[in-house]
Amino acid sequence: MNKVRTLEEMPLGKFHYQMFFYTGGGAFIDGYIIGIIAVALAVLQPQFDMSLTVVGMIAMAMYVGMFFGGIIGGYLTDLIGRKTMFLLDLAVFVLASIPQFFVNDPVQLIILRFILGVAVGADNPISATYMAEFAPRKQRGALLGGLIALWYVGYGASFLVGYWMLGLGEDSWRWMLASSAVPALILLLGRLKMPESPLWLASKGKEKEANAIIQGVFGKGVVLSESLETKEKTSFMDMFKNGYGKWTLFIALFWTLQVAPAFAIATYIPQVLGEFGFADGNKEYLGSAIMSLFYLVGLLPAVFLVEKIGRRPVLIWPFLVSAVVLVILGITSSWQMSFAFTISLFIIYGIFNTSMNIHQWIYPNELFPTKIRGTAVGFGTGVSRIGASLSTFLFPLILSTYGIAVTMYCCAALFFIGFLISFVMAPETRNMTLAETSALNKPSSKPGSELNPKRETV
Repeated sequence: MNKVRTLEEMPLGKFHYQMFFYTGGGAFIDGYIIGIIAVALAVLQPQFDMSLTVVGMIAMAMYVGMFFGGIIGGYLTDLIGRKTMFLLDLAVFVLASIPQFFVNDPVQLIILRFILGVAVGADNPISATYMAEFAPRKQRGALLGGLIALWYVGYGASFLVGYWMLGLGEDSWRWMLASSAVPALILLLGRLKMPESPLWLASKGKEKEANAIIQGVFGKGVVLSESLETKEKTSFMDMFKNGYGKWTLFIALFWTLQVAPAFAIATYIPQVLGEFGFADGNKEYLGSAIMSLFYLVGLLPAVFLVEKIGRRPVLIWPFLVSAVVLVILGITSSWQMSFAFTISLFIIYGIFNTSMNIHQWIYPNELFPTKIRGTAVGFGTGVSRIGASLSTFLFPLILSTYGIAVTMYCCAALFFIGFLISFVMAPETRNMTLAETSALNKPSSKPGSELNPKRETV
């Protein structure tokens, strides 16, 4: 007699890899859209004769949109389903990317970047929850963390595309910004064939449909779980109740302190390299592309270590290393160091920064139950983008007023605060089921119950 296995006990297979690339495609586009504006702004600013305030508004518009997209999109993902939102946000990607080619003033671009931000913000909770709810227990952290790799692939690709498109002349920025429609359309067509999340269906009382999808994908003898409470109502405020408030605070803080300095540096990296003395020719753009591609190196050990040694150390120590490296960059910024030296420091910073970024989609998905999982990821996305939008708006003003050294010190300070908060608050969830991780820190939990919690919706 064949043993009945649950969804989380299934070995890693072809379907999981397909799901990884379809969900990670959203992260690719997210990174691409953020990266391409960094190159486009450098070409666009002289043409429109924009002030630093207007430049900052264009850069921050997407992050403001991500706040609304994350908050609303995450809740809708839990309310109406993963797949429906999975397709809607990609349609918005396509429809908002193309008009960027035709903008005639900065206000139009600000509006379109805001709309794109809404779509990106919505895609984060959709993609992350989708992957988490299909992932095998033993590889869940690596798969969720690995999704961030595609963000950096998209970010790096945007600089290579932007660097190549510089040869198109004064309108090259139009082609750069509109080019995001291409990967978005390809991904939209691929996502059409993906199934709904069985865990979401079960949480809405549709356990029969959920098991039908599982058996259709993995075959007979595979079920959702041993026991499951169904028809769980989705409520936005549940994130702050029943012991989840602590995790909501933790996620909002560590995520914000990661992306606020990182996104600001990423958006203005050509200008930053220019401040280090590398503004001649196209060296600052080529350097940006090289750096972003090397950032992927940080993900390789991180996705392995997060399952080998745990979640906590892979979050805590990269925060500290990122802070230290930026302090060194600030100190050496006036020493006229070589291009190779400066790029090497930025690469080290990027490697460690990338390694801790994998937690942006691991912790929110593991610490909350299915009924509010998308809502929690969306909330983390939204709140963190407030920090990202403010830092992106203020970054050029601080840079022009106080110089590159002070700017690096400010970014380092945010990373150091993140180190302290994570050291105190970060839980360990390695090798636990979603039911176990979402039961951590609940008032009803008894000592030792984390490893054998009362059965509930996962």
